[in-house]
Parts: sequence; C-alpha cells; structure tokens
Amino acid sequence: MYAVIKTGGKQYRVAAGEKIKVEQIAAEVGQEIVIDQVLAVGNGAELKVGTPLVSGATVKATVVAHGKHDKVRIFKLRRRKHYAKHQGHRQQFTELQIQAIAA
Repeated sequence: MYAVIKTGGKQYRVAAGEKIKVEQIAAEVGQEIVIDQVLAVGNGAELKVGTPLVSGATVKATVVAHGKHDKVRIFKLRRRKHYAKHQGHRQQFTELQIQAIAA
C-alpha cells in the first residue's frame, strides 16, 4: 500500500516503513505526527484519487531527525562590469519514518 501526501508545498509517494526527508516540521524528535493531506492512496492495481484530498485518509509518521541539506552554492557574475557575488544556502529538513497508512 502506498500514498501520495502533500507537505511543505511538495508531494511525496510514501509506503509504510520508508524514511523521507521533508521540509522542516515543528515537532520534537521521536514525536508521532499525523499527515491528513493525502492526495491518493494505492493498493496493488487499485488507486483511489481524491478531489483534491482523499476523505478520511491519514498517514502516521515518526520524526527521526532534523538537519540541513548539503550547501547549494550561488554565483552571480556580470561580465566586464566588475561584479561577482557569492552566496550559499542550506535548506533545513525533517526526516520522517512512515509508520502506517489509513485509507
């Protein structure tokens, strides 16, 4: 069984037992959270798609860790104008362990 969930402005295909990294969620490590924005639920050949959400469907997950992704380097250059700019960014994430999918 799998589900397509929406969190942090992105969509993820998840199944029970998987670990995923999502945009940072305000929750403590070890805390269990319930994601109720489920867009689709599939089980074998059967697929249930919501309009836009599947009613009554939830995904239970446990917060494993918080962290930062690798640095993304930004370099801007205007040739012949004596302009160069260096920047960097590390996006924060929350790692989730998917426990169960209830449809």
